[in-house]
Amino acid sequence: MRILGIIPARYASTRFPGKPLVDIAGKSMIRRVYEQCKKALLLTDVIVATEDDRILAHVLAFGGKAEMTGNQHLTGTDRAAEVAAKYPDFDAYINIQGDEPFIAPEAIDILCQKMIENTPQIATLIQEMSQISHLENPNSVKVVVNHKGYAMYFSRSMIPFLRNIHNLQKALSAHHFYQHIGIYGFSKETLAQLGNLLPSSLELAESLEQLRWLENGFTVLTAITDYQSIAIDTPEDLQKIKD
Repeated sequence: MRILGIIPARYASTRFPGKPLVDIAGKSMIRRVYEQCKKALLLTDVIVATEDDRILAHVLAFGGKAEMTGNQHLTGTDRAAEVAAKYPDFDAYINIQGDEPFIAPEAIDILCQKMIENTPQIATLIQEMSQISHLENPNSVKVVVNHKGYAMYFSRSMIPFLRNIHNLQKALSAHHFYQHIGIYGFSKETLAQLGNLLPSSLELAESLEQLRWLENGFTVLTAITDYQSIAIDTPEDLQKIKD
């Protein structure tokens, strides 16, 4: 199976403008993400999808591949769908976050393997939660899955709600809670369709694009991993990894 890794990289971030080009120990963030993706064994190729000339020029300068997209896209998946349409000779596409400079190639390969073995519409990674702080943090997205491993719902709230348990530490012991890892695999047909969907009510309520897909009847297969995600959302996050 031919699989293209697409890294959406937007310059005009509200919380961190110019984030893809910030320096991390001598290399830009986007270069670090790109180089980590190139280490994945099951990706056929990797490309950056950006709306900004500066990011495009930078990626090409270090020898990477990049494509310009429109600036109207509200999500990384919408941006990835535009680029995927230019590369129809791939069977599947992996959408990799452009703000995870230390993403593990092994995590990417787990998702690629899921696409190869199960040929799902959409696949993503999850991990079991072990910290109360993650349960309480709305930036830590939770997911519940059915017995076949398909996502039933994503939320910024703690799901499920344990009616008879009021202590969060006991809750962690009583139930397996899962955190969503924001990397996605798409079949060619599915990604093309997702690019035509409008934002849904649940998506707007929780600010989670994957709810748009569930509301429109698409299925999301999950794979459990121990991969620890480190996303750089703000300048403060960047300072933490430098410290």
